[in-house]
Amino acid sequence: MHMTLRTRAVALAAALFAASLAQAAPPAFTPRWQIDGNAIRWQVADAHRDQLEMSGRQVSAVIDYGSQVDGTLLLSRTVVWPMLRTIPDDTHASLIRKFGPEATPAIAIDGAPAAAEQLRQVRFDGRLALQSQLAPGLLLTRTLTPSPDEPALVERLELVNNGKTARRYSFAALATSETTPAERGTHGAYVIEVRSPAREGTLAPGARTHVDVIISGRLQNEMVYVDGEEALQARARKVAQWRDELVLETPDPVLDAMFAFSKVRAAESVFATRGGLLHGPGGTRYYAAVWANDQAEYVNPFFPYLGDRAAVQSAVTSFGLFARYMNAEYKPLPSSIVAEGRSYWNGAGDRGDCAMISYGASQFALAQGDAGTARQLLPLINWCLEFTRRQRDADGIVHSDSDELEGRFPAGKANLSTNVLAYGGLTGGARLNAALGDPQRAAALQHEAQEQRAAIERYFGASIGGYDTYRYYAGNDKLRAWIALPLALGITERQRGTIDALLSPQLWSENGVLTEAGDKTFWDRATLYALRGLLKAGELERTMPYLRYYSGRRLLGEHVPYAVEAWPEGQQRHLSAESGLYARVMTEGLFGIEPTGLRSFSFAPRLPKGWPRMALRRIRAFGAGEQGEGLELATTRVKTTQPGQPTQRVLVRLDGKTLLDRAWDGKAPLQVTLPD
Repeated sequence: MHMTLRTRAVALAAALFAASLAQAAPPAFTPRWQIDGNAIRWQVADAHRDQLEMSGRQVSAVIDYGSQVDGTLLLSRTVVWPMLRTIPDDTHASLIRKFGPEATPAIAIDGAPAAAEQLRQVRFDGRLALQSQLAPGLLLTRTLTPSPDEPALVERLELVNNGKTARRYSFAALATSETTPAERGTHGAYVIEVRSPAREGTLAPGARTHVDVIISGRLQNEMVYVDGEEALQARARKVAQWRDELVLETPDPVLDAMFAFSKVRAAESVFATRGGLLHGPGGTRYYAAVWANDQAEYVNPFFPYLGDRAAVQSAVTSFGLFARYMNAEYKPLPSSIVAEGRSYWNGAGDRGDCAMISYGASQFALAQGDAGTARQLLPLINWCLEFTRRQRDADGIVHSDSDELEGRFPAGKANLSTNVLAYGGLTGGARLNAALGDPQRAAALQHEAQEQRAAIERYFGASIGGYDTYRYYAGNDKLRAWIALPLALGITERQRGTIDALLSPQLWSENGVLTEAGDKTFWDRATLYALRGLLKAGELERTMPYLRYYSGRRLLGEHVPYAVEAWPEGQQRHLSAESGLYARVMTEGLFGIEPTGLRSFSFAPRLPKGWPRMALRRIRAFGAGEQGEGLELATTRVKTTQPGQPTQRVLVRLDGKTLLDRAWDGKAPLQVTLPD
């Protein structure tokens, strides 16, 4: 009897262990929204609320919207003016105001106050349109957009008569103003205004009319004029411009649409600060400032592919700000430079920031494909590599005070993230030096990179949670999300175990990869690195269900349409750099693009099962230029009659001229060099 119980216990333990090694299946997903051309649309049938952020050069706005239990419209607008700095002039010193019903003009229909708006449809195409029934036969559509260039949020209220009889209407004027105390602003007093003209008349059947509400902020001695129509059209043109560059074409409309929206969120969050154009994460907290992770590591390496001039300039500006803090004593660079470049934050100590910067700056310089820019950034990259070198111990492991989570989860004295990014910085630095004509320096850095890689394997390689993968720090005994980093940066020694661990029930959840096994916290940045790494490693068929699920949930689910920061912290803010990471899932993951020089790259565009073709068009990286058709990568499936024959045909064009056209077996990455 004792042996029988023991046998059963062993069998149960074995079964539980086998279950822990099983692959977590993506849960069922029912979309709330639908794709509608270049937009997404929600046909309102129940109570629901959500929020999204939109940004222009001098303003950002988080719009809370939805339908309440009785069907009435819920709407508030949190408007941020990043360059109207408050005191103390720190990371969070943007002027912010929240506007509710008081920012809506009083509306009367046939001489009586209009009833509460009943929300019927929400549509987002880069501008947010909220369509409500105001009265039988009368529709009111609110279209909200940031001004692309002025410090203002524009909200157009358009009234349409779909009935059979004429209706009298009136919009009351709005003219409110607040002047902030001069002693609370770094530039004195600021003026916040809400203005909308009065309008009244008779609306014939089929006719429409509108008024524009302008919410603006300015210096007291400054004048701001915003034309609502001009702002609405300028925003539409800008969104169309982002959509028309770096175009993803696949048989999956959700992936294509999520990629298109990710470009918008990543590129719109560039602000015209007194320190130059600066990309900012957003979320009502992070503006007029840059971080070694969000900007240097996450989003800057993406901008050359999109080719947006302001975004590229913001990357150069951010690296220039970090370069100001290089010093002969090799004290750490700040984690963040804030207040339009006037101050800094380093409250978490050295987070491995120099590893982040050397990796991100080298990837950006290579992808930008401009020798002048590369030479401008090379001193910063070399300084960061030397700083990191000085943090190595006798075992070749780089020490840092924390990582990008800044102590939220344990990271020990040396963590996997910092060490893998240090490897990425060395590899990128080697390629950049080679491209700039210093083969000796390039060879030395490449040798150092291989030593770093070997040290990572020796120190971090471990069995964790039953998987042959990596420990995150000495003493770590729980799976961590950042085991995805080696895959994303091409470290393959523990590829199989790491893939199994990332897709296991221990790490994968309905919200993507958990920060740590056994916890409920998630940060999208880790999920996006994981998806990129899994695809780059060629783990296509196992990964695609997760990519489709994640994309559908973020684009068409309950909180749309972008990648988010985290939960529970921040309540899933739409921070913009995460959208850049989503785009990199496609460019570096699905298409496997990896810069090898200023005018060269490798790529591995593996076709998922059931896809006849896919393409990435109008790529601006590697010096392809802002004009013309740019670079095009396309692949189609080839019917084969014998095992081992090539299954794809790959085409590379530059401005319509074919550079490569060949059959490919889907294995070793292809090499491409653009003509000078």
